[in-house]
Formats: sequence, C-alpha cells, structure tokens
Amino acid sequence: MSPRNPVDVLIRRVDEGVPIPSYGHPGDAGMDLVTTVAAELAPGERMVLPTGIAIALPDGYAAFVHPRSGLAARCGVSMVNTPGTVDAGYRGEIKVIVVNLDPRESVRFERFDRIAQLVVQQVEKVRFHEVAELPGSARANGGFGSTGGHAAVGGPAAGPAGVTQGYASVAAGRTSDREGQ
Repeated sequence: MSPRNPVDVLIRRVDEGVPIPSYGHPGDAGMDLVTTVAAELAPGERMVLPTGIAIALPDGYAAFVHPRSGLAARCGVSMVNTPGTVDAGYRGEIKVIVVNLDPRESVRFERFDRIAQLVVQQVEKVRFHEVAELPGSARANGGFGSTGGHAAVGGPAAGPAGVTQGYASVAAGRTSDREGQ
C-alpha cells in the first residue's frame, strides 16, 4: 500500500520563537509539541502549559494530544486528559494539561522542552439511531478487563517460575464491570 499524501494544516505561531511541530523520525505518528514557558511541577501537581501554536484543521479531521512516553518513563509526567482533543473548528492556542505522577520528585520544564505529541487523524461524523435493543455480539457487555490478562482482573496469576500469586479480583462480587454507566 502506498502512503497517502500529507494533509495540509494551517498553523499560526502564538509565540514567534516556537518551532513548527515536526516528525522526529520517518513513520512517526506524532509530532512533538513544546512548552513556551519554564515551569516546575511538584509531586502530584498539574499545570496547563502553552505550546505557542494554533492550528486550523480541515473539516473531517481532529488532532489528538498524547503524552510523551519518555517523560512518563523517566519522570512520571503524563496528561490529565489523555488524549486531549483539538477539534477542526478550534482556533485558539493548543495547551497541554500535564501532571507529575512521581510521588517524590519535582519535574522542571524549560522553554521549548518537548512536553507532548500531536497526532492528526481523520474522524468520522456519526448519526445516532435510537433502538430498543442492540444487535448481539461475541463481546456483548463485557468491558473493563473482561478479557483478563492481569492478576488483579483475572484472579490468581502465575508469578516468577510459575508460582501462583493469591491476588483477589478487583471485580469480585460485582454483577457488572459497567455499573452506573
């Protein structure tokens, strides 16, 4: 399959010095976003950081702001609303709500540090049709860990050298994992 042509997106620098987002490597899905301000986040603190850019997406597209895996792994930094959604009609500055999940260490950002990544995707418009009952499926209403794969979700799990760990299921005693939804 041949690659599709790039989507043209208009961009405005809110901060004149900010670099235009670009892909770090061929084949990358996300482009790095930077912060335009220096900031320090204490353990457990969250903050809205500006990126210095505003975009105009074509109709039928949205941009999604994702955390950077390196910041998550090294510093415990993530995003409160992940992914953040930038709708095609939004023209304001893109801002990122970061959170320091490290229980002990503060995290410092300097101007133009990479803080997130932006993924632009085509999105479908839907039209809902209300029905009395949905058609059946193999999954039915199974959700929130219904496929298992983790000791806390699927009951006892094998630990090192096949030793069974005595973990209790998080869903034990519940009639549905989706109560209240």
